[in-house]
Amino acid sequence: MSLIGLALATALKDEAGRLGFDAVAIGPATPPSHGAAFERWLDDGCAGSMSYLERTRHDRLDPSRLLPGARAVVAVALSYNARESVADFGAAAHHAAATGAGSHDGEPASAARMRVARYAGSADYHDVIRPRLEALARFIEGAAGPGARSRAAIDTSAVLERDLAARAGLGWFGKNTNLLTPSLGSWFFIGIVLTTAEPAFDEAIADRCGTCTACLDACPTAAFTAPYTLDARRCISYLTIEHRGEVDEALRPLIGEWEFGCDVCQDVCPWNRKAATTAEPAFASANAPPPEALLALDEGSFRDRFRRTALWRARRSGLLRNAAIVLGNRRDPAAAPALRAALADHDPVVRDAAAWALSRLPAESA
Repeated sequence: MSLIGLALATALKDEAGRLGFDAVAIGPATPPSHGAAFERWLDDGCAGSMSYLERTRHDRLDPSRLLPGARAVVAVALSYNARESVADFGAAAHHAAATGAGSHDGEPASAARMRVARYAGSADYHDVIRPRLEALARFIEGAAGPGARSRAAIDTSAVLERDLAARAGLGWFGKNTNLLTPSLGSWFFIGIVLTTAEPAFDEAIADRCGTCTACLDACPTAAFTAPYTLDARRCISYLTIEHRGEVDEALRPLIGEWEFGCDVCQDVCPWNRKAATTAEPAFASANAPPPEALLALDEGSFRDRFRRTALWRARRSGLLRNAAIVLGNRRDPAAAPALRAALADHDPVVRDAAAWALSRLPAESA
């Protein structure tokens, strides 16, 4: 690599740090290494109802379709590990689930806050990352000189961002399919900048999971068909976020207390035990309403409460469906009034989940 490429790599890494990213790595913008595995995964139906992955299959297999002439991938990480504030998020729900009790220090379990994936308890990460990625892309164009073009991409773009980031040396694929780094664990968002410029590349990081299978063993729904292979159709994150419509009744009890997403395979990962916490104030977790309160939201109030958060992704139908399933899994008689009211919801998916939840309550309360 030329001295110009080394200088450009150093400059853009400094800029990425100034913009607040926690790590950065640079690799080639060639077809992803796991492209064939991705296609087999799609062909096996493991994407479930995420039809957009099939529609953009060929785009994801070649970064140059997103940016013609792309030569390099700049992969960045932004931690969302607001450990202390998230530990309080849903603490009552954790207690009720662990003990099987209907109360938490004298408080009805129905008053417990909902349990969501760690990344979702704050501002929508797209709104935080996208402007910084755009700024980094413009910086690269200016530093590389006339004719250089760059394009920012996050998980809303047709790229296999984890694959490209792993090859660039940002981290390695864990057996739970998350990207891992020694300093951040897996508690981080990935951003990508494709560029026609030619900065020096970094070395890939070797797999450091060894013989550990903690993530595979802990999955509540046995969603991992093999190490490094996830069947989304059984994954709680997929079921509570991406899946539209009714959830298979056999899987509902396994969802437990998860209202949106799931962190089990990350919580048990040894690399996450000492992961650095985020300095990003936008990712400090906020309180969320208990499931009973969610069941009372109409379309307008749902929009007002969640429009600028990650929870918007589930839509009202999905979030209220999930709330009813959580209440059914708690089996707390105090939830009966909210569930009975939900039987009159205009959405048949919500009504179905409410009826199922009521069937799990003690007969006298249901």
